[in-house]
Amino acid sequence: MASVNKHTSQEGKTTYRVRVRLKGYPIQTASFDRLTDAKKWAASTESAIREGRHFKTAEAKKHTVSEMIERYCTDYLPNNKDKKYSLKEQKERKSKLEWWSKKIGHCLLADITPQLIDEHISKMTQAHATVDKYLKNLSHVFTIAVNKWGWLTENPAKKVNSPELPDGRVRFLDDDERTRLLQACKESNNNWLYLCVTLALSTGMRQGELMGLKWPDVNTKDGFAILHKTKNGEKRRVAIVGYALELLQEHCKVRRLDTKLLFPGKLNPDKPIDLRKSFETALKRAEITDFHWHDLRHCTASYLAMNGASLAEIAEVLGHKTLSMVKRYAHLSDGHLSTVVESMNAKIFGA
Repeated sequence: MASVNKHTSQEGKTTYRVRVRLKGYPIQTASFDRLTDAKKWAASTESAIREGRHFKTAEAKKHTVSEMIERYCTDYLPNNKDKKYSLKEQKERKSKLEWWSKKIGHCLLADITPQLIDEHISKMTQAHATVDKYLKNLSHVFTIAVNKWGWLTENPAKKVNSPELPDGRVRFLDDDERTRLLQACKESNNNWLYLCVTLALSTGMRQGELMGLKWPDVNTKDGFAILHKTKNGEKRRVAIVGYALELLQEHCKVRRLDTKLLFPGKLNPDKPIDLRKSFETALKRAEITDFHWHDLRHCTASYLAMNGASLAEIAEVLGHKTLSMVKRYAHLSDGHLSTVVESMNAKIFGA
């Protein structure tokens, strides 16, 4: 709420000092010669704060959106210690933020409102999932400007509703499809395709995680690998067991000595091999459609669910921090849940 205090100087001049205090916001102050001006400013400032139109730091009036985005892309993305962003992810974020810079880059941060952002979001014709990424990328820039640079005290993008997203894609191979694909991979001209697909199905590793594996981080004796660079920025231990471990142990016997990578490229051993064409060819030979490499990860999660793994266990295997991303597999474990409920009832009420 606002308060107005009257002050008279030694020279006899009267001024009115205004203090606007709202919970969760810095105190705003100003002085006026007339009481009516003081009351008007107090009312308009309080209203602007409540509506998200007033940014409380002077920095918000000094910097434009383009300046904010430029600093984020040059200073934060490549040098962030909390989470390492891959070059690919940096490039994707920069591309989306350049779009925002063209649209509202000229605006001062103090002039950015949720309504202005929503106006541009509503005009986008891309898929809802894509629009959501544009909004989230911009929102993260504002968050960094608030938390790390002190340019703002509030993120206006947080008040903009994301477009409704469709249910997450769940495409996994049935037993027949999996058999056909693995056979096609075995017959591939690429000697490593079968091993990589088997590892992907067995572990649930992302393509980038799998192809970035290095021998110092792989223990073929105890059956595990340590992933240092994951999507959520945390290290993860991945279990490699059974048939996949046997194949990997055989692969270890003929490893190249000029690189640490498990699957180095032929021309440049410091870069992973590109399996895209070989994988697409195998899919065609196996007569499998509507399937991508990332869907191998969905296969792992689906098979885990169908074999009784809990959502928490699936999340741990895949490296998700929360259960929200694995809830899409919940229906596949319905049979297991029924068994659990039946067992609990039998113990309580008897057979």
